[in-house]
Amino acid sequence: MAPTIFSHIKCPLHRYTFSIKPLRTWVEQQCEGKVLNLFSGITPLQVSEIRNDLDPGAIADYHLDALEFLHQWKGNRFDTVLLDPPYSYRKSMELYKGIRCSPFRKLKDAIPPHLNRGGKVITFGYHSVVMGRSRGFHPEHIGIISHGGAIHDTIIAVERYNPIKNKTMDHGKQCISKP
Repeated sequence: MAPTIFSHIKCPLHRYTFSIKPLRTWVEQQCEGKVLNLFSGITPLQVSEIRNDLDPGAIADYHLDALEFLHQWKGNRFDTVLLDPPYSYRKSMELYKGIRCSPFRKLKDAIPPHLNRGGKVITFGYHSVVMGRSRGFHPEHIGIISHGGAIHDTIIAVERYNPIKNKTMDHGKQCISKP
């Protein structure tokens, strides 16, 4: 397994993460193939993306809760999934006008069936809770976004999906790949 790469990005904090050009450019460079942007906001990326956002004011193809979107999606699998949800309960309530977003653990559990083997999940947050080895992922690239001053840094985890067929993973879970 290749070593994990670290990047340090300096940019201001903004409600719409991808509206900040250096960060948007970095993310676009990380994306591969067909991209699912589950919390798309108002800034389209220069990638082949399907856009979903619960906010009806967002520029999106779908306006569903992220977990509901994954349960309803019948299209082809994706090569990259972007997870840039509100980073806290308070932000969820602010950004989505009192509507709570999907529980993060359930959301992460619902992603693998919609991701091609060898695909990526790019997760943003104030913490390092990511897809994890128990779901068949391994870290490939970690980004730290320094917003300056007393503002918390944002952590970006880029993980590659390579489930081990019929092997017991961490936490005793089975990870079975599908063709």
